[in-house]
Amino acid sequence: MTIKIYTCEDSRGMRPIWTAEEMGLNYEVEMLPFPPRFLKPDYLDINVLGTIPYMIDGDARMTESVGISQYFVDKYGPTDLKVNVDEEDYASYLNWLTHSDATLTFPQTVFIRYTLQEPGVADKAAEGYRRWFVARLKLLEKTLADREYLCSNRFTIADICVSYAIFLAGNLGIEEAYKPNIKRWTDMLFAREAFKKIRKLKYEE
Repeated sequence: MTIKIYTCEDSRGMRPIWTAEEMGLNYEVEMLPFPPRFLKPDYLDINVLGTIPYMIDGDARMTESVGISQYFVDKYGPTDLKVNVDEEDYASYLNWLTHSDATLTFPQTVFIRYTLQEPGVADKAAEGYRRWFVARLKLLEKTLADREYLCSNRFTIADICVSYAIFLAGNLGIEEAYKPNIKRWTDMLFAREAFKKIRKLKYEE
């Protein structure tokens, strides 16, 4: 059975799609207009939240991009994209996966709301969340000072999930995100063939 992933262009759905592509999984992507709950209301019959991504795999239904990536490496491994419990960097791996959304993407989401979706409503809040996001990059920049990848000296879904926040920052014009170590790291990651392939996914009416 083919895995199906509903997503929008350049959204957090890039995380599980990139993971699936790196793993060579059999998957299908349905691109939606953004925001789908308004522009494609029948999508609510599929995902009551109207959020993206949304993944269907047999009886499995998932709405969280990082969780879907973890599901893929756990269910369809073994794969080097996963850091195992007996590896030294296991705790760091789990922390980065959670950090990618809870610490990094969250303030970006608020920034998007008040700059793109509701401009002028809360300009001070938008700027505050922009600064919050940039300040939270200190740990990432420091961690990458002496390593090529975030965990276990290899490319893992921690790199996929965290680097999406930097990709999004570039799209939002938050150029301060591209600090020296972060830029070196993302230049390497975004040159991967799987990433370049998923960047070509576009919504077509």
